[in-house]
Amino acid sequence: MKNFIFSFLALLLLPAYMSGQMIKGKVVDSNGMGIPGALIIYSNSKASTDTDFDGVFEIDAAIGEQLKVSMIGFTTVNIKTSQNMLVTLIESKEMDLKEVVVIGYGTRKKSDNTGSISQLSSEEITKMKVLNPTQAIQGKATGVQVIGNDSPGSTPSLIIRGIGTFGADRTPLYVVDGVPTKNINNINSNDIATFDILKDASSLAIYGNQAANGVVIITTKRGKGAKPTIEYDGFFGIRTPLRKVAMADANSFAKYSNIAGNNSRFAENQAYNTNWFDEITRIGTYNSNNISLSGSTEKVNYLLSVNNYQEKGVLNGLDYQRFTVRNNNEYRISDKFKVTQNFSVSNSKSNPKPFSAFTNAYRQSSIVPVRYPDGKWGAPIIGTDGQIAQSGAVFNNAGNAVSQLHYFTEEQKSLLLQASLGIEYKILPELKFTSRGGVEYNNWKKFSFTPNQELWLAANPTRLPANYSPLDPINELVVGRSDYFNWNWDNFLTYNKTFADIHDVEVTLGASAQEWGSRESLDVKGRNVPANSDYWSLNLSTSSTNNVVTNHQIGNQKNLIGYFARVQYTLMERYLLTGTIRRDGSSQFQEGKKWGNFPSFGLGWILTKEEFLENSEAINFMKLRGGWGRLGNQNVPINQQTFNSGAGYAYDFGGALYSGTTIGSIIDPNLGWEITEEASLGLDFKTLNNRLSGSLDWYNKATKNVILNVTPPLTVGTGSTPSHAGEITNKGYEVSLRWDDSINEDFKYWIGGNYSNNKNEVSKVYNPLAIKQYGGDIGNGQVTKQLAEGQPIGSFYLFEVAGYDANGNFTYYDKNGAITSNPVETDRKFFGSSLPVYYYGINLGFEYKNIDFSVDGYGVGGNKVYNGKKAQRFGNENIEASIANNFWAVDNTNATNPKPFNVVPRSSTYYLESGDYFRINNITLGYTLPKFSESIPRLRIYASAINPFISQKFSGYSPELNGNGDPMGSQGIELGSYPTLSSFIIGANIKF
Repeated sequence: MKNFIFSFLALLLLPAYMSGQMIKGKVVDSNGMGIPGALIIYSNSKASTDTDFDGVFEIDAAIGEQLKVSMIGFTTVNIKTSQNMLVTLIESKEMDLKEVVVIGYGTRKKSDNTGSISQLSSEEITKMKVLNPTQAIQGKATGVQVIGNDSPGSTPSLIIRGIGTFGADRTPLYVVDGVPTKNINNINSNDIATFDILKDASSLAIYGNQAANGVVIITTKRGKGAKPTIEYDGFFGIRTPLRKVAMADANSFAKYSNIAGNNSRFAENQAYNTNWFDEITRIGTYNSNNISLSGSTEKVNYLLSVNNYQEKGVLNGLDYQRFTVRNNNEYRISDKFKVTQNFSVSNSKSNPKPFSAFTNAYRQSSIVPVRYPDGKWGAPIIGTDGQIAQSGAVFNNAGNAVSQLHYFTEEQKSLLLQASLGIEYKILPELKFTSRGGVEYNNWKKFSFTPNQELWLAANPTRLPANYSPLDPINELVVGRSDYFNWNWDNFLTYNKTFADIHDVEVTLGASAQEWGSRESLDVKGRNVPANSDYWSLNLSTSSTNNVVTNHQIGNQKNLIGYFARVQYTLMERYLLTGTIRRDGSSQFQEGKKWGNFPSFGLGWILTKEEFLENSEAINFMKLRGGWGRLGNQNVPINQQTFNSGAGYAYDFGGALYSGTTIGSIIDPNLGWEITEEASLGLDFKTLNNRLSGSLDWYNKATKNVILNVTPPLTVGTGSTPSHAGEITNKGYEVSLRWDDSINEDFKYWIGGNYSNNKNEVSKVYNPLAIKQYGGDIGNGQVTKQLAEGQPIGSFYLFEVAGYDANGNFTYYDKNGAITSNPVETDRKFFGSSLPVYYYGINLGFEYKNIDFSVDGYGVGGNKVYNGKKAQRFGNENIEASIANNFWAVDNTNATNPKPFNVVPRSSTYYLESGDYFRINNITLGYTLPKFSESIPRLRIYASAINPFISQKFSGYSPELNGNGDPMGSQGIELGSYPTLSSFIIGANIKF
């Protein structure tokens, strides 16, 4: 069996036969200490390997041939091979300035780059053990805000230099090994080599009308090393809510509700005292197991990686699992011709549960039991004696959160495939041609089963099965599916040559074609289906009349063609110029609006190459850069022609009325993509013998044709329609600093931090027909947000609480500053946004011999969050313990909470709180065992605490509220929200 497995892998990865002999050696620094992770390349065959923890390496090469030995922070060495080599690397003055960053359709030395790009390494991403790699970068890159959600399988929101749109897509473009996508939930963090975030327009314009929200380029790992390497990384962890909210106990609830109702309806000594949050939650667990096989030969680099991730959420019954496989191969056909193949497939399965259970657990009274002694589900029914009973009067409309989860049965499955195939051919030593095609296929399906009769019985313990209406279905099963297929094809030429030793020129010319295939979705409902746990294999119903197609949509196919050119020029290694132009054409816009041009330029000046700084001992490196560019966002709400028909739309024909059809909306002929322009400046530096490094950035970004809903003149006779009607600006600055040093050869440490400031503003609404854009619905008939000129997007639009009247009820300020008990709509005011004004991150750590330790933290400030769950008190729902213990009374008129009430509350500043917080994201302690076996060169064990501590002002569960990811929607509102979790894990990394 073992021989069969290795034979199968050999056929899959197509390794070539090895030649030469095994050269052994060691790479050390100037103090004679081994350097782990140094890269060794055999010049003849391009075979490569890296050093182990002690700096030792082996490579298949011929005696007397050239080896290239390099390591970030050290000067690269070219040396002839010999047996038992000892290679000494000298620390480079410019440290990692020759390291490259990934840019659109190529790479660039960091020192020669004119744009603003943040790069994160594999080590930085894998340190934090999360499912989605986006969440792992929180607090690690300036200008990049990550709003996370700890629910299993969730996707965080990634915002790069602010939000510049109202109704269009806000997701950045991800480019994974050349495949553009909006979905990276399939990517295993262990497979990522680099995570490059393109932030400014100078870097982004080469992606044209897809770049307005930023671009993230993910490069996955490649095989290296002269012999096959197997690496395993696995961990197990437990997860618990980071913070809980204390609710009123049974007696406190009874007292509060009696005052609210001005009666003695609830007895003080209740029979039950239920903690509903504890009843619907459990200790969550998650684990990940990743194994990879990689290596290289004279002709082939190969990598095969397999990962299995499983999680049981803290919400009862919420489970998620994902299985991924990745295969990356590079075939060097000749010195001029190379073929690269990347393949990734992921299969995920989830059992979702409604997050509204958290809201029901908050709202339901503690006097209600989960079940009565006879096993029936508890309900908010009060008897004549003031005690919970099975018959009597219903006193609130909150559900039983435990039964809600019990009867909610749903399963989802998703298959996502991404693959790319590229060729690279050197036409001349200075000129190469690259052709790269990629595909993405997704198949998603679900079922949801609703036991209608059981739900009816559970809602009221007095009900009997015999009383269930025979006209109503006993149960319902909904089966749904959707799929799509996308492809892209890029072809470009790259010319790179140095003239007269001072002119370094790189020119890129190319074309790109993309197609987003038609997306089809179908939902079919069946009633009275046979009860069975495996609903995937059931027929919907034995009666065809009970089977109903509830949804069938087929989306439009979209095509994009782009032509691009870029010139990068370096003069005397100090003066830098980048110029880019892209022309895009999109099929989804009307004639005359299909094509657009997206230019940019970037300039740079390496001051430390000038005579006045070249020999400076204090400043080791300094570069000034700046640029301007125009970007687009084509994922906008396109007008769709709608029609309304029926008896309400009739016309007279021969004395009789006939049903007619009218146009539901008009199409704006000027609608096109949103266009963003950005200017930026930046400074990169290293000082104090390269120990202190950092960067400063400033930017001004404006989207000048934001799409809003507008109301056409009444004579048109239609409803609102999207149109270019406003402008949104984002202005800000970014600072990052890092200190790297060592006390001796055994102990090195680092400390770093970054700070980003962004001012978001709806700077103009220039279309007089633009209607008021409301948002932030909190499920009680109230809205909390409005878009308005001069305010940030997602601004809270609320009544301002002034205090209490003589009876302890709220009073409010009107628009003129006077106090009133009955404010009108025009008395609302703006009170900040859910978008933070600033956010920051810190990281520190040390390595002492074989011990490594690191701490990462993240914080935000200047934003507001709305306690939407607290605003659900309007009919004997539960209240927080802090309210039950401190409300207005004749002997407590200075209380922080009003007199108890049972009415729908106005959306007011009473529920608005500070969103500021600082959280320790990750603490990791690891130990690498000394090498104890030739077959196991590395074994590291580690333990991590993720989100172990938070300092927050918000009284709710979590101030990090992503909601639906829309700042005008539920983002920043705590209602039906999954709590932030604290996780503790142990794991191991083994390489052999």
